[in-house]
Amino acid sequence: MKRMAIVHFRLWNGGRHARVPGFPLKRMAVDPYRFLGNLLVSNAVHWFGRAGVVLAFLGTNLLAAPIRVVVWDEQQPQQQSAYPQFLGGEIATHLRTNADFQVTTRRLADPQQGLDSATLDQCDVLVWWGHVRNGEISPETGRSIARRIESGKLSLIALHSAHWSAPFMEAMNIRAREDALRVLSPEERSRAVLIETNTYPSLRVAPRLSDRLTPWVQYRRPTTGPVEVHLYLPNCCFPAYRPDGQPGHLHVRLPQHPIAAGLPSTFDVPQTEMYDEPFHVPPPDEVVLEETWDRGEWFRSGMVWNVGQGRVFYFRPGHELYPVYKQPEVVRVIENAVRWLGHKQR
Repeated sequence: MKRMAIVHFRLWNGGRHARVPGFPLKRMAVDPYRFLGNLLVSNAVHWFGRAGVVLAFLGTNLLAAPIRVVVWDEQQPQQQSAYPQFLGGEIATHLRTNADFQVTTRRLADPQQGLDSATLDQCDVLVWWGHVRNGEISPETGRSIARRIESGKLSLIALHSAHWSAPFMEAMNIRAREDALRVLSPEERSRAVLIETNTYPSLRVAPRLSDRLTPWVQYRRPTTGPVEVHLYLPNCCFPAYRPDGQPGHLHVRLPQHPIAAGLPSTFDVPQTEMYDEPFHVPPPDEVVLEETWDRGEWFRSGMVWNVGQGRVFYFRPGHELYPVYKQPEVVRVIENAVRWLGHKQR
């Protein structure tokens, strides 16, 4: 009679469980991918002998390989009022409770600003916190990271004020170019002349509510010659903010999305900084979370973009003076995003 192993996984109190017929349900220290890898080995040995061991070993390594996470933090001294080990250290400490994550921390004061090629070569997911020192990362460094995202080598999680970080801004520029060229025919696209403009006099100038939303694009089709694509780059900011520590109310808009796994449909962040729409970024592919405030403001606080072969996730809640990243729901979002983005890199 043919044998069949049926595996069921379920979440319970944050732990992962597995059931195989004939065996009791018990908590596992590893994730379902490792369990499936072990099951693959045992079944391969049973049915295919030594040849099965070799094949299963290769499959197990793919299933069991940890997700390599780099948490980058500019480390403002002000953070220590809420995070004695700095904000990035708080996030890294939580992520390290997951056996399937391999977590490294880097900071602005490190050699090469913690962004050397050796570090990035060993990174599947880059979690980024930057604020008052965003401008100290050069646009070229941001472009280098964005090219890695575009080629599918890593994915980016930009937190709160990292909307003006160099990697996020350059990734949004790439996505804006993709969107601008997508409407052209293949022939037009191959010959198009792309002319890029920053609407504002310099980088990191906040827009006014009355300003035209960026990015936007104009097409000029001369009677002879290629199409001219005039792209006004995304500002990556918004017209209003309020750092008064009033609560934000998070609403899950895509409950079936992996980033929303284990979250209630709504939850509050008791102390946070308010950002108000419109957010000057390319239209996202998915809005997982929205946030509202009692004074009527609203923000798309959890957004995903496909950028080339990679992905970017922006998660808004946070401020270095408030213990936002000690809240279970908030770190659950980051953990879920790391796992989802990291498995895509595998």
